[in-house]
Amino acid sequence: MHPNALLDLATELLREVLRFEQPADAVVSAFFRRQRALGARERHTLAETAYTVLRRRLLLQHLAQGGSGALERRLAILGWQGGDTFLRGALGPHEQQWLAQVRAIDTAALPEKLRHNLPDWLAGTLQSELGAEFWPLVEALDQPAPLDLRVNTLKAKREDVQRALAEAGIEARPTPFSPWGLRVDGKPAINRLDVFTQGWVEVQDEGSQLLALLTDAKRGEMVVDFCAGAGGKTLALGAAMRNTGRLYAFDVSGHRLDALKPRLARSGLSNVYPAQIAHERDERVKRLAGKIDRVLIDAPCSGLGTLRRNPDLKWRQSPKALHELQAKQQAILASAARLVKPGGRVVYATCSLLTAENEAVVEGFVANAGGEFAVVPVAEALKTERAAELTAGDTLRLWPHRHGSDGFFAVVLQRRG
Repeated sequence: MHPNALLDLATELLREVLRFEQPADAVVSAFFRRQRALGARERHTLAETAYTVLRRRLLLQHLAQGGSGALERRLAILGWQGGDTFLRGALGPHEQQWLAQVRAIDTAALPEKLRHNLPDWLAGTLQSELGAEFWPLVEALDQPAPLDLRVNTLKAKREDVQRALAEAGIEARPTPFSPWGLRVDGKPAINRLDVFTQGWVEVQDEGSQLLALLTDAKRGEMVVDFCAGAGGKTLALGAAMRNTGRLYAFDVSGHRLDALKPRLARSGLSNVYPAQIAHERDERVKRLAGKIDRVLIDAPCSGLGTLRRNPDLKWRQSPKALHELQAKQQAILASAARLVKPGGRVVYATCSLLTAENEAVVEGFVANAGGEFAVVPVAEALKTERAAELTAGDTLRLWPHRHGSDGFFAVVLQRRG
């Protein structure tokens, strides 16, 4: 495709993404469905340009002020991820001169707001909670996330999958904390490989794998994945149970549960029972009260731990939305906790970086539970050699800048027998 045409498409895509009417990944996918003639390299350039602009939106909008033409075109030029030689082929003399002037600016001397590229409310909260680690986190969030894979231990061993990927020209290395994980740089087309189509691997961030590991579901147990979504953790739990027992995958979204079906077929699991529920107090939930060994709650949250993958979230969230989420999280934890039998365990987790969605929710639940639930230290529950590196007090706390994973929080609550 001619450079002018591809830059025009990048401008069009940014115009849609920056409306923030839908999640960026949904906008990008819909855009590509309309542009079926695009090749893989062109899609990569367009997507990565859009995500770069989302990551550095405040900085790039500031730098774009001195240019001319449509703002989205200037942003596309500044965030371009398709190579300088190609870009120059799309620019006129005035645009080339302007771009050279912008690139000569020392961005390190600009105000903090333009360097951290976060909304004020979020920057203030994270600076208060992290102190000196705020800027290392900012640097980590400015980078694209790697591709993490979880090996389906029902079908393969990690070293066998690693070897098969190497034969396909893909270098994969073991994840540092999950015994099931492999990490791949870039975004190769894994879904076209035999290891994927035969169910040997699933795409799953290492942090998400650790939530399943922390749940410690065992053979023959009754287990509930309470907010199952598309079922990544459900599949990990089912494999850990060695395809025995009974594993319920609950979610309020039938659409998300539909996405579990092909994954379930590849996995080889037969102990999973997906079920759409109306809300956390659904009759299906009530009928299982006091009967479940383990419940995993990956609660609906702000998703701010996934900003490397979903940088639009920082612009689509707000303090008001956070307050509403916190109320929902408290209701879900209270209802899901009723499922476990005496001696049973609940794992409450989010992919949020914020105390308000994590420790504050758990503290409120424990206080209202009247001593019925006790916190089990994660270092004790996780049973891995490096568990101490993943904890903050008794909880699991994963950070992109410390652990290389998405940001996650988890706590283990055990019902007294």
